[in-house]
Amino acid sequence: MRDALAEYRLPGSCLDVEVTESVIMDDMESTVQTIHAIQAMGIRMSIDDFGTGYSSLAYLKRFKADKLKIDRSFVRDIPGDQDDSAITRAIINMSKNLNMQVVAEGVETVEQWQFLAQEGCHQVQGYLLSRPLSAEAVEPLLRQRCLLPQLE
Repeated sequence: MRDALAEYRLPGSCLDVEVTESVIMDDMESTVQTIHAIQAMGIRMSIDDFGTGYSSLAYLKRFKADKLKIDRSFVRDIPGDQDDSAITRAIINMSKNLNMQVVAEGVETVEQWQFLAQEGCHQVQGYLLSRPLSAEAVEPLLRQRCLLPQLE
């Protein structure tokens, strides 16, 4: 990563490395050291699939990620499912209190997006915005600056 940043003359803040919580828990000591080295380069870190693995709050304290990504399994049935809504709300609030951005994965409906926006979710990913695309097809979308649907 260090060589790639140097070769392309990019600051580390241009990268965001996603790590699943299960990877962190596999060898916590080694992983935390590696994560700290990556963060020392200015690279942002995200915890992916939060809530689906061990969900140890202890490692959130030791490993200061920039973002927490809510797994799609919790997003799928919001706002209709009270349990998923409560879990999602709790993850968003915890993220805010830990000064982390929060991203919801698997957002497919306007109702999910509205719920997440109302609760303070910073970013969303999912088919509501776009299906997977080739690199060439992404560029015109990035020029739009906003992929969220227009509400009347």
